[in-house]
Amino acid sequence: MADYEHIVHEFDPVFDEYSRVLVLGSLPSALSRENRFYYGNPRNRFWRVIAACAGEPVPADDDVAAKRSLLLRHGIALWDVIESCDIRGSSDASIKNVVPADVPRVLRAAPVEVVLCNGGTAGRLYRRWLEPACGLSARVLPSTSPANAAWSLDRLVARWREELDGLLG
Repeated sequence: MADYEHIVHEFDPVFDEYSRVLVLGSLPSALSRENRFYYGNPRNRFWRVIAACAGEPVPADDDVAAKRSLLLRHGIALWDVIESCDIRGSSDASIKNVVPADVPRVLRAAPVEVVLCNGGTAGRLYRRWLEPACGLSARVLPSTSPANAAWSLDRLVARWREELDGLLG
């Protein structure tokens, strides 16, 4: 098993003054950290789910500008719950020594109405570390991670669409 590594989140949140929905993951995976943007593992279904919910084509894996634009066109802010922690590889189950991200900073700058957590770990960490400071409860959605093989892409899209319906610009 891999040793623990201390990870500091290195990319900024994606948001603007029109962001109405905030999607929070736990921490970028090893591949995302290597690719320097959110959901950089091509097997992660996040971008396919968001594109389907928005009725748009899926951005190319390496097109960060298109991914950012897709989110902002539809009023979606994106960040993670964790600013830094110790972790083994990309295993959310191994996370310890959490320092939460300054999520209230996004909420002060954008009219966020809904917080959605991408998976149970993000939801648990948000409730523990951030919900009191943010003043918004979060809705926890099934993870788009390839580790969540119990959820097909179609099922993920349907569930995420339930939460995003009427919120996307």
